[in-house]
Amino acid sequence: MRDELNPPDRERGFSLLYESVYADLHRFVQRRAHPDQADDVVAETFLAVWRRYEAVPEESGDARAWIFGIARNILLNTLRGEQRRQALGVRLAVAALAQAPGESMDVVLSRVDVGRAWCLLSDVHQEALGLAIFEDLNATQAGLVLGISPVAFRLRLSRARRTLRLLLEHVPQSPAAAGSELMRTTTP
Repeated sequence: MRDELNPPDRERGFSLLYESVYADLHRFVQRRAHPDQADDVVAETFLAVWRRYEAVPEESGDARAWIFGIARNILLNTLRGEQRRQALGVRLAVAALAQAPGESMDVVLSRVDVGRAWCLLSDVHQEALGLAIFEDLNATQAGLVLGISPVAFRLRLSRARRTLRLLLEHVPQSPAAAGSELMRTTTP
């Protein structure tokens, strides 16, 4: 374990550690993550190392392995977050179908279309709509959650709603909905 160091020694030690491990860590993360995520995971890893610098093992090989372990945990957390986001989309579709008894087929199909369109929304749009609709937060509260102003949240929510509307207009219809639409247009 590293002893408590004064700030200049800590910065110098961290810089040396960063320079010696960065390239290997980046390759380690690239082999395990989407290329778009590699830089973020490496940055988050070194932030964790900086915060816990006193816990870095003295031996350079042990320190390198310890840092790889931090990166691995960050990758696992990222994966779990992605799985939770995908599970939300599945729960939305299941909820739409569960509320279907007694409803017309058009209503059920429109809920399935909303579920499909939801999956096509960006994470930012899903988050804005989720905070407003599922969590029932007003703009001030949602802005606090996201660390943005209420005006910025209202703008983000407006864009998310517009994008959802556009997706609903252009999302491919299910075969049953397409067939019922065809019947309506051909029947006098």
